[in-house]
Amino acid sequence: MSKIHKTAIIDPKAELADDVEVSPYAIIGAGVKIDSGTWIGPHTVIEGPTTIGKDNRIFQFASIGAEPQDKKYKKGEQTTLSIGDRNVIRESVTINRGTSQDIGKTLIGNGNWIMAYVHIAHDCIVGNHTIFANNATLAGHVTIHDYAILGGFTLVHQFCHVGEYSFTGMGTQLGKDLPPFVMAFGAPGIPRGINNEGLKRHGFDDDSRKKIKNAYRTLYRKDLPFNEAIEQLQAESSDSSIKQMVDFCERSQSGRGIIR
Repeated sequence: MSKIHKTAIIDPKAELADDVEVSPYAIIGAGVKIDSGTWIGPHTVIEGPTTIGKDNRIFQFASIGAEPQDKKYKKGEQTTLSIGDRNVIRESVTINRGTSQDIGKTLIGNGNWIMAYVHIAHDCIVGNHTIFANNATLAGHVTIHDYAILGGFTLVHQFCHVGEYSFTGMGTQLGKDLPPFVMAFGAPGIPRGINNEGLKRHGFDDDSRKKIKNAYRTLYRKDLPFNEAIEQLQAESSDSSIKQMVDFCERSQSGRGIIR
């Protein structure tokens, strides 16, 4: 308890591991569970039901686990927010709980880097090791897959999916799904090649990157109808990365569709 500042307000129904550090004027409500090694910055507000894992750093003025900004939400719905381990959540980030109209929970994985003023709305699913630059904003029901990077002021429309190792430039607006490995820029976002530098940093060798680049050309540069492009890629789907791209694109067709 020596790590909880005397000005912090902790609801008796909150559960904090012994070594959780809570800074001045933070407010932690009922139904909040925080695991060991996590630091809560000053003036942060955390509302439950919310579960926060180990070794997270949540900076000042963040609002975590508040009611969703959805007019269909009814006060008292027992929806949740779950945050994993080793996430960095910077100043004035807002992350809302889920809604009963969808999965009923918002999920944040492990090792994510979430910069100042980011908003993650209700029923979003964020994977692992993603990066959200300042002011990136997710509407409700968005899924961000592992290692994706959202540039500053990126806007993602509700129900969109952003694939693994993808990248958006500053101010990008995504109204459709962004396939794995692909870079997008602009408003609306359009494809601008593969995330070659990001793939290098994550250990993709020259041969793997070449295959991904060829798949990108099939999908975007040969002027093929979508179904024909997917058929060509399916012939190469013995490669795990190409199969990953094909599977993502096929799933997208039942939802928003991919940017093209």
